[in-house]
Amino acid sequence: MTSARVDNENAPEEGYERGLGSRQVQMIAIGGAIGVGLFLGAGANIAKAGPSLILMYALAGLIIFFIMRALGELLLYRPVSGSFAEYSREFLGPFFGYFTGWTYWLMWVVTGMAELTAAAIYVNYWFPAIPQWVTALVFLVVLFVANLISVKLFGEIEFWFSMVKVTALIGMIVIGLGVLTFGFSAAGDTAAVSNLWAFDGFFPKGIGSSLMTLQGVMFAYLAVELVGVTAGESENPEKTLPKAINTLPWRIALFYVGALTVILCVVKWTEFAAGVSPFVKAFAVIGIPAGAGIVNFVVLTAALSSCNSGMYSTGRMLRTLADNGEAPRAFTRLSATRTPAFGITVSVLFMGIGVILNYIVPEKAFGYVTSVATAAGIWTWLMILISHVLYRRAVVAGRLPASSFPAPGGAVFSYVAIAFLLFVTGLIAYDADSRVCLYVMAGWAVALGIGWAVLKSRNPAVTERRDPEPEKVV
Repeated sequence: MTSARVDNENAPEEGYERGLGSRQVQMIAIGGAIGVGLFLGAGANIAKAGPSLILMYALAGLIIFFIMRALGELLLYRPVSGSFAEYSREFLGPFFGYFTGWTYWLMWVVTGMAELTAAAIYVNYWFPAIPQWVTALVFLVVLFVANLISVKLFGEIEFWFSMVKVTALIGMIVIGLGVLTFGFSAAGDTAAVSNLWAFDGFFPKGIGSSLMTLQGVMFAYLAVELVGVTAGESENPEKTLPKAINTLPWRIALFYVGALTVILCVVKWTEFAAGVSPFVKAFAVIGIPAGAGIVNFVVLTAALSSCNSGMYSTGRMLRTLADNGEAPRAFTRLSATRTPAFGITVSVLFMGIGVILNYIVPEKAFGYVTSVATAAGIWTWLMILISHVLYRRAVVAGRLPASSFPAPGGAVFSYVAIAFLLFVTGLIAYDADSRVCLYVMAGWAVALGIGWAVLKSRNPAVTERRDPEPEKVV
């Protein structure tokens, strides 16, 4: 395998518009690290693990940083849109590129299904008379149109969605620190750092229960890799991508570890339960007027942000698959605004089916959908890490040039992250409620295997390994 590292001036432009500036890429990276998994899912996990959940978020956050540094090294070696599938194809072979591309598409489609329904439920908080399906349809159409207009508009919408989430979390942290320091509000008398260990210790349910929350914690981190999909449409990937990735540790430390630590100091962990946002609960205990409404608005933006990102990434991934002959050629077409409009349209139609399904099936469907998204996300992360290990071997052997953004420790931390992700997969298999997603993924794998066999019989050339051919930016 031979190739030359693609500098920014020779990066594969692929017909896309490089319309994402540094400000937007930074916020997409920040927004990707703050999702519904934190705003809603943390409540159930606190009830399972108590204050030790803070440690689980920190541990998972460290692994996510290893994954992103591995991805960063690959991105600066060859920045392309649809990066995960491309690197899997280059380093593991055509089948893995095909499988990863379609699996990442599945992840975002099912996430979009869940998030649209969630957004409709949040709006129902203020306007109960409006039917849930109407709200979901309106959001679907608005975000769809925005994604068709231009990548700049997508970036701007994502920028402001992320700004709302970031502002809310910083506000929560500042208010919580004020309660702890000055003792004001209804929570002032009971708020104390000692709440982290005063009620049956830091691991009140045992280390085993704490580890079982890792699967939910990893769901909260889904989408951090989205910055990799933006590589082909960033104005200056050599500058913006390393900056976005290197700021990940402080974002995780502040928004996840910091926010949860403050919340669990202000409100003792025994007061949290599944189905209740820990942020809503904290605002209620502190006694902030309209606190529940404020948090509801923030969670709404988190859901819409996720759906917006899903529309963006699915269209790009379908085009990458079509470029390699692994999806219908129609997906390669770009609109007049240089967006993969047909791919986005097809993905949105599938998300629309999800709105109907989520309306009909029981509430447990939401949990099943998100667990499938987590399993698909773990596969994507594993492909990034394995591709990085193989890339590093090629660099050491002199077959490929070094990236300008090498991961610290070479491939060592990629091996650590691979072991961690396999451990989390084992936890998913052990848990009866989440195990269903592995059955779904097994069925998905069989379907893709059949698709690959058909592809191979019709056009054997598509399934052969070939070297990447970067295109010049016009």
